[in-house]
Amino acid sequence: VLHIDLVISGCSDSDGVDMYGLDGEEMWYADFNKGEGVVALPPFADPFTFPGAYEQAVGNQGVCKANLAVNIKAYKNPEEKI
Repeated sequence: VLHIDLVISGCSDSDGVDMYGLDGEEMWYADFNKGEGVVALPPFADPFTFPGAYEQAVGNQGVCKANLAVNIKAYKNPEEKI
């Protein structure tokens, strides 16, 4: 059986996202406002855990924001062309 995994990790100056999905369904995401990971599977799904995923998401955000600052400085934050 072929499955499609999806991992999204990104940030901006004020926000961040970290999410895991499988076959087009969201399985887990980091809720940075609440400070915890959220399993987004329906109640009838087999129990599934993501040990250490929230801590990894927080680390990913630190790396992302550092990279963002470097890129803004390197590209001098050009205005978008319309």
